[in-house]
Amino acid sequence: MILTIDIGNSNITIGAYRKDELLFLSRMGTDRSKMPDEYAIAIRSILHLYGYNSDDLDGAIISSVVPPLIPSMKQAISRIKPINILTVGPGIKTGLHIAIDNPAQLGADLVCVSVAAQEKYPLPSIVIDMGTATTISAMDREGKMRGGSIMPGVRISLEALSSRTAQLPQIDLTEAPKNVIGANTIDCMRSGVLYGNACMLDGMIDRYRAELGEDLTVIATGGLAPSITALCRNKIILDDNLVLEGLRIMYEKNSK
Repeated sequence: MILTIDIGNSNITIGAYRKDELLFLSRMGTDRSKMPDEYAIAIRSILHLYGYNSDDLDGAIISSVVPPLIPSMKQAISRIKPINILTVGPGIKTGLHIAIDNPAQLGADLVCVSVAAQEKYPLPSIVIDMGTATTISAMDREGKMRGGSIMPGVRISLEALSSRTAQLPQIDLTEAPKNVIGANTIDCMRSGVLYGNACMLDGMIDRYRAELGEDLTVIATGGLAPSITALCRNKIILDDNLVLEGLRIMYEKNSK
């Protein structure tokens, strides 16, 4: 069983694979103050929660956009069981042709989704990852990772709106209002955040399509992707586990 761990700015997503089968998926909050032993206890508890233990582990791979947490996570896994632990970064085989100005600057999360998209979907493609930040990464027909865009995430935008204004409350985004034109403050905010982000994605997809000069496969992943992409006018494939799939594929590439 291979442990795949994606450390994001807000959440750590943990999955376990046996070959290409996802056995379980779990999330916990990203906490830079936690010590390796605390993460080891949390991971061991997650394994037990889903009916597994340390004896089932054969290897692990970590991606992180919070680099200081990588050593802590590696120590945590090693304390559960001494296994082969890979990290996404310089030197790891990805199978990608990264055609950006400085390939070393490409974030681990973008590497993961690009690897998975190249393996699973027709090219050219773009991947929209809706996490703390909303990112778009583009692969052309030849499989070159051309670059992308980084935008404030949906929740960051909402938090800024509420915290920087005196009369706008904190709201949830459980559902979009029936009409774009809101008739009360809450619906106006939901309309702006949900429909506004959907329109932004539609506009960006159109611009990516024009710049690459042909139609695209569009894939979306991340926590709020289902809520936003449901309001988009472009065809978008939802793939909740794209980052973990990319990690699994890279582990296989580097273990042969």
